[in-house]
Amino acid sequence: MSEKIPLKLALGALSNEKGVSEEVIFQAIEAALVSATKKKYGAEVDAKVTIDRKTGLYETVRLWTVVEDPTEETPLVPERQIPISEAPKRKKNAAVGDIIEEAMESVDFGRIEAQTAKQVILKKVREAEHENTAEEFRKKKHQLIMGVVKKSSREAVILDLGSNAEAIMRKEDLLPREAVRPGDRLRAYLVDVVTEARGPQLILSRTCNEMLIELFKIEVPEVGEGIIEIKSAARDPGVRAKIAVKTNDGRIDPVGACVGMRGARVQAVSNELGGERVDIVLWDDNPAQFVMNAMAPAEVISIVVDEDTHAMDVAVSEEHLSQAIGRNGQNVRLASALTGWELNVITEKEASERTSDEQDRLLRIFTENLHVEDDVATLLIEEGFTSLEEVAYVPMQELLDIEGFDEEIVNELRTRAKGSLLTQAIASEEKLNEKTPADDLLELPGLDRQLAFVLASRGIITRDDLAELAVDDLEDIPGLDESKAAELIMAARAHWFV
Repeated sequence: MSEKIPLKLALGALSNEKGVSEEVIFQAIEAALVSATKKKYGAEVDAKVTIDRKTGLYETVRLWTVVEDPTEETPLVPERQIPISEAPKRKKNAAVGDIIEEAMESVDFGRIEAQTAKQVILKKVREAEHENTAEEFRKKKHQLIMGVVKKSSREAVILDLGSNAEAIMRKEDLLPREAVRPGDRLRAYLVDVVTEARGPQLILSRTCNEMLIELFKIEVPEVGEGIIEIKSAARDPGVRAKIAVKTNDGRIDPVGACVGMRGARVQAVSNELGGERVDIVLWDDNPAQFVMNAMAPAEVISIVVDEDTHAMDVAVSEEHLSQAIGRNGQNVRLASALTGWELNVITEKEASERTSDEQDRLLRIFTENLHVEDDVATLLIEEGFTSLEEVAYVPMQELLDIEGFDEEIVNELRTRAKGSLLTQAIASEEKLNEKTPADDLLELPGLDRQLAFVLASRGIITRDDLAELAVDDLEDIPGLDESKAAELIMAARAHWFV
């Protein structure tokens, strides 16, 4: 049965919602009519109302879902479901999951329905406004934005960004001891835009490294234009920071440009961050030189690089040790974060002792395994050789370039090095073979034979031995990362669930 909605009346009742599309209003009225239909015929009834957009006529149909015949486990909902055994009476060739429509009497669109429709439209308007706000600020994500403090509490600060938009900044994202009051204007970095039911949540921060970088883009035109590049930054928010800069134009001094005339540019950044002192460091391709630059103002005497552990021993004079470390380790901590290397600050004396100990260790390795005199071993160490593997497998020319070494000497050294490495490998294998893994461990999917013997040497003989372990128990086994360890443990436990 068709009814006609007095559209002018309905639209008049919703006149406060300017800018709402006609389609949104029609959908809201349809939803209101469905709600009214359920009130009249029962909440369990499933109905659909369709309005003709041109004439205003609307029709209501009742919806039935075809389901399997009911059982004790799956009872029928008779108000909106029909069993498959009865469905063909209403629809030929009906199948489970089909929807059968059946015309029903439409309810009148009266004052209550108009009010319901109005509430639906108001909700849709709010959702549209929230989405528009979210979309606007998604474009500004990872940029600096300005806002006015609306509310400040122990947990967070709420900023009014205008256009009915608000942002939140947690206390930990404010600078230490930074006092803000309602009405203060505050600049912050937009970290994220999170969509929530109550609207988009704009997350701000004044303590992140990106805040510092964006401020330099504003204060230093060369950075904003890409002539100077900020490679990395590290901060102790509100106290001290370091940035690494590189120039893409050899005619420009990147450090001087960021400092500015009489320090004006860096001072402007510092003032914005509550007096945070900023060290500007020249970036370098050479990690050791970069670390030396990052340790400023401390003067570095020497650096020992350990590529395997991604660490460096940084030697400074005794009188500069406290300056290199900084108050509460601040200087070395920031330098480490800036460069990405673990830095160990030591005195010149400690560096000398470590170097001497390392040379003694290498001297012992070369004399005992290569069967050479101290002077030959010392010569290898001075030329930068640090292991038997290097002597055995580096290109032959590198050894021939050493003064006093001819082809005969080099071949003999390489033969002795390889023989010593083979002897060590055999000894290691024999040690592993002292404990033999059980067949069920050897047959475990993903576990190779060598690793099985390594596990056996640790007392992990059977599959159950491995299954009872945690990932942390295997963290010190060479070549076995956390992911692989977890995979093997789960494979070992698989038979428990069969």
